[in-house]
Amino acid sequence: MNHRETRVLRLDALARVEGEASLHLRVEGDAVAETRLRIYEPPRFFEAFLTGRGHTEPPDITARICGICPVAYQISACRAIENACGVTVDGPLAELRRLLYCGEWIESHTLHIYLLHAPDFVGRADVVELARDQRAAVERGLRMKQTGNAILEQLGGRPIHPVNVRIGGFYRTPAPDELRPLAERLRQAREDALETVRWVAAFDFPDAVCDHDLFALRDPGRYAIDSGTPAVMTADGHGGAPSEFPLSEFEQHVREAQVPHSTALTATLDSRRYLTGPLARYAVNGRWLHPVAAEAARDAGLGDPLTGAVCDNPFRSIVVRAVEVVQAIEEAVRIIEGYERPPRSAVEVPARQGVGSGATEAPRGLLYHRYALAEDGTLTEARIIPPTAQNQTAIEEDVRKAVQARLDAAGPAADDEELTHLCERAIRNHDPCISCAAHFLDLTVERR
Repeated sequence: MNHRETRVLRLDALARVEGEASLHLRVEGDAVAETRLRIYEPPRFFEAFLTGRGHTEPPDITARICGICPVAYQISACRAIENACGVTVDGPLAELRRLLYCGEWIESHTLHIYLLHAPDFVGRADVVELARDQRAAVERGLRMKQTGNAILEQLGGRPIHPVNVRIGGFYRTPAPDELRPLAERLRQAREDALETVRWVAAFDFPDAVCDHDLFALRDPGRYAIDSGTPAVMTADGHGGAPSEFPLSEFEQHVREAQVPHSTALTATLDSRRYLTGPLARYAVNGRWLHPVAAEAARDAGLGDPLTGAVCDNPFRSIVVRAVEVVQAIEEAVRIIEGYERPPRSAVEVPARQGVGSGATEAPRGLLYHRYALAEDGTLTEARIIPPTAQNQTAIEEDVRKAVQARLDAAGPAADDEELTHLCERAIRNHDPCISCAAHFLDLTVERR
């Protein structure tokens, strides 16, 4: 073992992620001995805020958990409350919810691709530097994000923390002619999205393989976004059919635990490390991509999703996200073209005693809500399991493997500045939303 004086490197914040965290990396000789992702944002106590509230309130309260993916929290909350009350929302109202969710996927994914992640692959410190060299590319990303925001504003009342969502549906539904301008914008955005796939597919990707179980909702016949059944593709079973279990059994399989170094809970799936998010969704649902999105995936080198192709390189998650933007655009156009205004803006959801669960696919991965209601609809218990907290141990392992690979190749020549940049890249692969997880990067490298 090569010994050297212990050195500590600290950065106040991880650039280009939402929220705050730190990473402690201990290197002994040429081996990574310990990796700890420490989410130090204060716990936000949303589950406690919800207890004692009425059953109509969670969509508005949980939307405040995140300004980037509020729709994910709203729709998951709605589904859980409706499940507890024995109500199913279907038809045009369900399609409008899916359209709203597509808008969130478009705006969130394009924000991450262009403003947060792409600079890593083109040697630029941030999007400002990127815009100096590739102005047209950045403008393309901003146009797509604006299109996603326009959907949120039309259906949600505003693009951040929408106010038009309620249990049972919406406070107001649009007339068909109000959605037609969105369809035209989406058709224009389609070529921008396809060009985005071509652009990111040409990046130089480090060799890496994630060996985590992949966990996503499965919605046979369509790519899971706002509904589905939890499905698992084991790390040693790539290419096989995923196994499923009822949503009511979610907490029997997903177990949360507190670790000393993080304010966010970590999670295991049947006692194993797992990953949720775009790579998992693509593995579980790729065969149901829209033909345009499936062709884009094949052309981008992701394999044929129709035959169960799996992308297991976390650095290529940016390509999968770009394909999902194409998918969301095609899905949004389909919904608008077939839309007929429902006779009422929401179905009644009368209060009753019960327990209900809801899960959807937030841009960063599977989001789970469970609520227990008293007879008058008062919430007696609330449970929210966000994707970034679920991914915490997988992110730690990806960082460890990336740093270890670099140490194996370069040895002592890999200095702390280089390792810091590599750690940040490995973390940004997963587009973590630290604020959601706390219900990034202060890096400590300890060498011995």
